Amino acid sequence: MERWSSLQSSVEDVETLAELAVEEKDSSLHEEIRGELAKLEKKLGELDFELMLSGERDHSNAIFEIHSGAGGVDAQDWAEMLLRMYLRWCEKKGYETQSLDILQGEEGGVKSTTIMVTGEYAYGYLCAEVGIHRLVRLSPFDTGHRRHTSFASVYVYPDIEEDVEIEIDEADLRIDTFRAGGPGGQHVNVTDSAVRITHNPSGIVVQCQNERSQHRNRDMAMKVLRARLYEREMEKKAEEMSKLHGEKRDIAFGNQIRSYVLHPYRMVKDLRTGVEVGDVDRVMDGDLDVFIEAYLKTQRKK
Repeated sequence: MERWSSLQSSVEDVETLAELAVEEKDSSLHEEIRGELAKLEKKLGELDFELMLSGERDHSNAIFEIHSGAGGVDAQDWAEMLLRMYLRWCEKKGYETQSLDILQGEEGGVKSTTIMVTGEYAYGYLCAEVGIHRLVRLSPFDTGHRRHTSFASVYVYPDIEEDVEIEIDEADLRIDTFRAGGPGGQHVNVTDSAVRITHNPSGIVVQCQNERSQHRNRDMAMKVLRARLYEREMEKKAEEMSKLHGEKRDIAFGNQIRSYVLHPYRMVKDLRTGVEVGDVDRVMDGDLDVFIEAYLKTQRKK
């Protein structure tokens, strides 16, 4: 209400200024009026965009996963590049990030990783990134320096608060502990503190190994499991609603959404919205808002 009252007050101030300019025939006020209108337009635009983030869980923190696709070390390197890109984006947004689990590639890169992103509307923004991300480049791992295409998938789940009822029967869980892996040296865990939880009815497997204690890793793994089960229920509801409305809506995460081309030309193109950016380095440095906002606007129109 305060924001609305502030905007209304600003509009009245500009109207008063415009009336004064007309009455006094004072053209010197024109620039000031234009400047105030530009500020109002910006504020209204920000409020309008927030309406796109009005889903039940859009305000929540996000549990963010990246998985490398087929293609060996090239795909694993691409997954690590994506991880850096999203961490930079989070940094620019003022979001905090916490690594829950990471599986390094044998020769380099990342096979899979899970990150907790904490901040207002983290899930609302990041759910726009769910899907397959494709990279085309001259491979630095190919002795012939040939062009390769690599794929990595992104999954995002809302961090579910304790007050949301997601029933998990302990009898349905298989909990394994193992020694946390790492790049070596003093940071390798010498105790079986890492935890892997298998939810037998759904087949969902989650794990956490980056916390210091087994108890803490179990708590974080259960948090990820709750989020994935919640997302699974939401998908079921979406499928039911699409049947009721007689529409077929693709809610699967297995679709290629964006191409990052480094050779023979340089461009990032979102295949859902048609948005193209020629400055690939800027995108890889975390400048993703142009893609996210364009996608959220298309979803709002639906």
